[in-house]
Amino acid sequence: MGEILGIARINVPPGKLEEYKRLAARCMESVRTKDSGTLQYDLYFSESRSEFIVLERYRDSEAVLEHVANLGETMGEISSIAAISGEILGSPSPELRKGLEAHGVGIYSLFQSM
Repeated sequence: MGEILGIARINVPPGKLEEYKRLAARCMESVRTKDSGTLQYDLYFSESRSEFIVLERYRDSEAVLEHVANLGETMGEISSIAAISGEILGSPSPELRKGLEAHGVGIYSLFQSM
């Protein structure tokens, strides 16, 4: 099924920036030390530091599922202080697709590429 790309959008309310940054650092450490199939995990922030985008690239659907399992508790903490939305680009496995749809994550299939 091939590589999976992910785009997560995180809106951090006023007064929660430092807490989010601490949790984001925990996510990055987990990705570096526990994930075996994460190929890219980049965090970008808006000038106001109230909106963040996480650009993710995974070897395959199984790597995404591993990543989600590794970040479970930390993502729960982030979702308690910030609004999270996102999209997946690629062809997720049926198991991954089911989990994504349950969380309202948009799924986009490749249309054209060079």
